[in-house]
Amino acid sequence: MQRIAIEQHEHILTLTINRPDKKNALTRDMYLSLANAINYAGHDEDARVIIIKGTDGVFTAGNDMHDFIAATSQTDAEINETEQFMRALMECELPIIAQVEGLAIGIGATLLLHCDFVYCSRNTILKTPFINLGLVPEYASSYIMPRLMGHVKASEWLLLGESVTAESAKDMGMVNEVLETEALKAKVTQTAQKLADLPQTALRQSKRLMKSNTIAVKEHMYAELKIFIAAMQSEDAKQAFDAFVQRS
Repeated sequence: MQRIAIEQHEHILTLTINRPDKKNALTRDMYLSLANAINYAGHDEDARVIIIKGTDGVFTAGNDMHDFIAATSQTDAEINETEQFMRALMECELPIIAQVEGLAIGIGATLLLHCDFVYCSRNTILKTPFINLGLVPEYASSYIMPRLMGHVKASEWLLLGESVTAESAKDMGMVNEVLETEALKAKVTQTAQKLADLPQTALRQSKRLMKSNTIAVKEHMYAELKIFIAAMQSEDAKQAFDAFVQRS
């Protein structure tokens, strides 16, 4: 079974997170597959739009914690595959649509900040629980969220680590539209087709202009990563990871 299912229909590339038995939790290999697919699409003349979604009514529960703990158990821990995915999504010139159902946890929520369109089902729950693991925000979320929704609302996400409904995320400017489950796929397909039919040079140029702060965002992302990697060796993080292992 392909954990990242890749399907291209005409000019629309769909990347499906396909690990339903683990709530589509992401491993290092899955991050690398996503990064490679996104980077390849950027040089493929037939690809015009990318859709990212999950299987079985779940977007993603975030990092596979067992895989994550194994990767971060050393003092020189690195998260290269995750970083490659972050960069690929952030730098992609094609429009990216997120089709979100059910859980969108951790990077499942922060990656949405780097998509161009985000459509959610009504049962979607978003959460950034980094603080609960003794960690700090990632993927430039501590840069983008306060600017998107204001400091106090961003604090609810990043300092309290509380769950947020799709409707609340929409009110904060993070989600385009919240739909019934049966209408979600149709909306995503319709939007993707509209984008695929538009003049492509102008579309890419427009996205590039809209993301003119990419350098600042990227610098902040790497500043976060440096602190994040150091935090993974903290006593708070080790205790949180140990508690997770004991529960699972």
